[in-house]
Amino acid sequence: MSTVTLIGARLASEGTEFVYGGEAPGCEGCPYRDQCLNLSEGVKYRVTDVRDGQLLDCAVHDQGVRAVEVEPAPVRANVPERTAFAGSKAELAGPCPHTECPSHEFCVPDGADFDREYQIDEVVGEPPHDHCALGRDLTLVEFGPSDEG
Repeated sequence: MSTVTLIGARLASEGTEFVYGGEAPGCEGCPYRDQCLNLSEGVKYRVTDVRDGQLLDCAVHDQGVRAVEVEPAPVRANVPERTAFAGSKAELAGPCPHTECPSHEFCVPDGADFDREYQIDEVVGEPPHDHCALGRDLTLVEFGPSDEG
C-alpha cells in the first residue's frame, strides 16, 4: 500500500529508493511537518509515483520538496548460509569493518538492523565477494518489504 509523503526534489523520481532517517533539525516549525514526517524511521522506501503539483520550500532540501507516493522496498542482504531459505526468517551475520569488500553493502545493508529478524522472499545466490575476510559462509537474499512502512 502506498503512502503520500514529501521528499526532496532531487530524490523525487519514480524508482528512487531511500531509507527514511526521520526528522532533521531544520524541520522544526515547518508548516509541512505532518506531510513529510509520516514514514517509519529506518525503513527503506521506493518512490512509485511523483505527484503533479507545486514545489514547496524546505529548510532541509535546497531545491524544495515534492509530493510522491512511496511503498516499503525489499532489502538485499547477505545472511548466514545455514539460514538462507525462501520463506524463512533470518538475521544479518553481524557488523563488518571491511568497507572495501564488494559484499559490504549487503553485509551492512541500508534499511536493515542487526538485532532483528527478516522474512526472506527470495534466495538470490552467491554474494559478490570471492572470500569473506571474517570467514563467514554467506548467501545473498532479498528480504521482503518491511511491515513497518
